[in-house]
Amino acid sequence: MKEYVINVTHIEELQTISNIKELDKIFARAKSTIVNGEPVLLVRKQANGLTEKFDELTTLDALKEYKDGVYKYL
Repeated sequence: MKEYVINVTHIEELQTISNIKELDKIFARAKSTIVNGEPVLLVRKQANGLTEKFDELTTLDALKEYKDGVYKYL
């Protein structure tokens, strides 16, 4: 398995429309990735199309903290 990339712009869009089902799928895949020993990369897609990595989650605790922050605004 390889690292899993989460585009936070997409996460923010899902928050806006309260698409909990899709968010749950993303976080389940991220959890599976970490359990298998690979990192989850948080990236932001810029207006020019480039993606920039700004964080890396490597533990279930870090993932839970990020997930709690996302679900807090739903």
